[in-house]
Amino acid sequence: MKKIMTLLVALATLMVTQSAFAANDATKTDPQTAAPKKELKHQTKCPVMGGDIDSTQYTDIQGQRVYHCCSMCSEKLKADPDKYFKEAAAEGILFENIQTNCPVCGMKLEEKDLRTDYEGRRVFFCSTDCSKTFDKDPQMYLKKLDEMTKSESTDNAGMRDMKSMHKSDSNSGESHSH
Repeated sequence: MKKIMTLLVALATLMVTQSAFAANDATKTDPQTAAPKKELKHQTKCPVMGGDIDSTQYTDIQGQRVYHCCSMCSEKLKADPDKYFKEAAAEGILFENIQTNCPVCGMKLEEKDLRTDYEGRRVFFCSTDCSKTFDKDPQMYLKKLDEMTKSESTDNAGMRDMKSMHKSDSNSGESHSH
């Protein structure tokens, strides 16, 4: 009789333990059945003022080309890029990626196959190792990517400023306040 009681207690303990693990597993999200990610849309509005974008007005920052409605919006974006990237991510906006190098190791990207979407930025990598390294300290690598982007876009700034100057002359009657 003692053996039967011991066996029943052990069996009951096993069943309780197993049901607890099953309940715990049920609360985890299975990536196969998880809700699909929001479909990303290309940028059509200025992230600062919300107006229609002007293709001659943009800021190259952290590997992304962010278009604006006017030249004054660039400084506001540069002052707090995280704010505008996070807002865009929440709205499902995808900025144009202009990245040419891996933000972790600096290697030139031959193909843009390996990527992550991080708080409104699409970031490409040369390897899964670099992707994993980025995940450990994204802010550090975004700063590095920003330095790469700035050096690449400096050469194009003069031409863009000339286009902007000509455009502002023709639109001298139009304005909006910041």
